[in-house]
Amino acid sequence: MNKFKKTYIEISNICNLKCSFCPTTKRKLNSITLENFSYILDQIKPHSKYIYLHVKGEPLFHQQLESILKIANEKDFFVNITTNGTLINKQENTLLNNPPRQINFSLHSFDGDLDSIDNNNYLLNILNFVVKLLEKNKTYISLRLWNFNPLNSTSIKQKGNRLILSAIEKKLNLDFSLAENLIPGKGIKIKEKLYLNSDTEFKWPDINDSYHEENGFCYGLRNQIAILVDGTVVPCCLDGEGVINLGNIFSTPFKDIINSPRAKAIYNGFSNNKAVEELCIKCQFKEKFI
Repeated sequence: MNKFKKTYIEISNICNLKCSFCPTTKRKLNSITLENFSYILDQIKPHSKYIYLHVKGEPLFHQQLESILKIANEKDFFVNITTNGTLINKQENTLLNNPPRQINFSLHSFDGDLDSIDNNNYLLNILNFVVKLLEKNKTYISLRLWNFNPLNSTSIKQKGNRLILSAIEKKLNLDFSLAENLIPGKGIKIKEKLYLNSDTEFKWPDINDSYHEENGFCYGLRNQIAILVDGTVVPCCLDGEGVINLGNIFSTPFKDIINSPRAKAIYNGFSNNKAVEELCIKCQFKEKFI
C-alpha cells in the first residue's frame, strides 16, 4: 500500500498577495468545504498521517480554518501549514488554540522590498505570534527566506533579508548573528522548535518553459502527493495548475487514483531517473535529487 510522508491538501487557492515567485493560478478561485475536507481525510487516512494545508493560495484566508484544524485533529492527522503570515493576527487565536504540528512563515513574500517588509507591522506581528506559540511547546516553527541570489549579494532582496534577520535577532534577544551563520540551503536552529531556513530563489515549473530535461528524480507519488481544492489529484505540490491530472478524489477512490497506469508510469519513470510527464520534464527541481 502506498504511504506518503506528505499529503498536500489545498484548502483554498485564493491568496491575498501577488508574489513575483508564485504565478497567480488560472483555476477557478475557491475554498474547500468542511464536508469535502472531511471526505478527503477519510480517503487518504490509510495512506498518510501528515497533511500540508497548501499548494497555491493562502491557508489562513480560509474562513473556517478553526473547524478544519479540529476535523484534522479529531481524525488524528498531523497538520503542517505554510503561510505568508499577513493574516496572522486574524487567525492567531485559532492557531494558538489548535496548534499545528508545524507552521512555516514565508518571510520572502515581499521579495525583500525594504519599504514593504514591515508595512502594518507585518514582521512584528509574526514574531509576536511566534513567541506565544513557542510557549505552547507543541509546534515546530520555520521562518523561511527562500529568495537568495548567489550571483547578486547586494540586491534589494539581500538588503531586505538582512533587515529581517536583524529584526528576528532583536525580538528574540539572540546573542549570535543569524547573517553570519546563514548558508542558503541549510537551516539554523534559533531556539527549541524554532528554525530559520534559507534557500535560493524558487521557480515553479511551467509547461511552456524553454527548459527541457528528461533526466532526474522526484519524490512525487513516492513520499508526497497533492490534492487541489476542486479534488484534482496531482503527483506533487509543484503542479499548482493541475496539469498532471491523475483523477478527482470526489469521483474516483483515492486508492484507485494512486494505482492508476498513469501514476505508476510516473513512479516507475523516476525509479529510473527519467521524467515521463511533460511538466516534470520542464521542472528544474528534480535536478536536486540526482
